[in-house]
Amino acid sequence: MDEAPDNQSQIFFAAWVTVETEAGDEKEYRIVGPDEIDASKGYISIDSPLARQLLGKTLDDEVVIEVAGQKKVYFVLAIRYS
Repeated sequence: MDEAPDNQSQIFFAAWVTVETEAGDEKEYRIVGPDEIDASKGYISIDSPLARQLLGKTLDDEVVIEVAGQKKVYFVLAIRYS
């Protein structure tokens, strides 16, 4: 993506998203295409459960996903496009 979306307060493809876990850990992810996945860079596929739930969310939104039978809760702390 060469240009940021008009509404940069929402999460879309190519966004960098900082989330906080219930344990208080902060993590930053970038939503990318399936061919660009790179865990060492924090790149997650748009098809992943977390990315699918993050799309369209805004600051302070809560996202809940289920991984291996466990509920994981994330809070959106920051959204950026660069």
